[in-house]
Amino acid sequence: MADSSTLNEKSTRRVFVETFGCQMNKADSENMLGLLSEIGYEHTLDSKEADLLILNTCAIREGAEDKVFSYLGAWGKQKRKRPEMMIAVGGCVAQEKGASILTRMPYIDVVFGTHNLHRLPDLVLKARSEKTSVVEIVQELPEDLPELPVIRQSDFSAWVSVIYGCDYNCTYCIVPYVRGREKSRTAEVIEKEIEELTQAGYLEVTLLGQNVTAYGHDLDPKIHLGDLIRRLEKFEKLKRIRFLTGHPRDLQDGIIDAVHEVESACEYFHIPIQAGNDRTLRRMARGYQVDFYKRLIEKVRNKIPEASITSDLIVGFPGETEQEFMDTVNLVEEIQFDACNTAAYSPRPHTHSAAWADQLPEHEKYERLRFLNSVVGEVSHRINRRYVGRREEVLVEGESQRDETRLSGRTRTNKIVNFEGDKSLKGKLVDVEIQSANPWALRGSLCSSVVPAK
Repeated sequence: MADSSTLNEKSTRRVFVETFGCQMNKADSENMLGLLSEIGYEHTLDSKEADLLILNTCAIREGAEDKVFSYLGAWGKQKRKRPEMMIAVGGCVAQEKGASILTRMPYIDVVFGTHNLHRLPDLVLKARSEKTSVVEIVQELPEDLPELPVIRQSDFSAWVSVIYGCDYNCTYCIVPYVRGREKSRTAEVIEKEIEELTQAGYLEVTLLGQNVTAYGHDLDPKIHLGDLIRRLEKFEKLKRIRFLTGHPRDLQDGIIDAVHEVESACEYFHIPIQAGNDRTLRRMARGYQVDFYKRLIEKVRNKIPEASITSDLIVGFPGETEQEFMDTVNLVEEIQFDACNTAAYSPRPHTHSAAWADQLPEHEKYERLRFLNSVVGEVSHRINRRYVGRREEVLVEGESQRDETRLSGRTRTNKIVNFEGDKSLKGKLVDVEIQSANPWALRGSLCSSVVPAK
């Protein structure tokens, strides 16, 4: 860890972090802020006043990578006006591209990957003192995972990483290349972190991993995510436990049972299937068939009928026929997902399918995506209308993004709810009567009961 005594004449500097991608990236950004606070950097939400700009990147799709370089180009224009300002690039694009980023954008000061986040203060200090660009990319996580400081962006809901990396090798996915193999944190370390969160007044934690349902298989003795959820039950002040995101093959009965039996475990499962056709799933190397997935969903709903189930879907995979695409559409109707993250297939470096000859035209992929989204929206709307007339517990997150005169929060089943209320309710659990629904959110009115967050 960098020594704060190496700080120069300016004792307090400001850092701005822009985060692309998944919840794991958001958690990493909070660790970046914690690490940099130890060498005198304060977080700012205004990039124009920052001494250090950090872009925490995502490489899951080509469009996300293009957005990274667009941002860096704009920051380069700022740097020409303020040469003393520093720019750092981390995350998955940095892990993939490494020093080649400097070839394209030589004004970048620091490039660091996903496996050496703990080295960020040292790299920043080195670039600052030596007035030169610093690149450090390592290919494996440290044998002993360092516990990192964190500055959280919410004071009532927290991301908690429990496992890093992924051991699957899906033919379309770059995650194993940029995030490495699976490595679980010990339950004792996770418990200590969550105990500190509950003491600070946090009501909700989301357990994170590229494959969170694989948690614990590499520990000695082995445990599973359900065991961890049960261990967290003792924290009475913790009202909600969620987890994201996992692989269907690892969602074992013990996890489902724990969600059913632990009061603080939310009735919400994100279970990515990616496609609704067996041939496509086989070519994706997902390791299961559609029937396996259907039986898994049936198992969840038999145990927890009120559970909300969401998924990820890819359309336009190389060689996907029109009928195979329609199998995915029909699966959405059959399963009745509460919501789906959808995407057109994007060939990524270091993946098998990127080199296949049977790539689909872009216009065809996006036509399929538009049609799938219309069906996903119709199904979501149908499910959301079931909430009308019900009274739902909502954790208030703040002002609604669509209407600043309203508050917004989430139910235990991860439904967004918008309602009128005082801003002082942020971070509190309230009861809301649902009055209307659209495909993306619910709308309601505040009931009388309020549980304080702290």
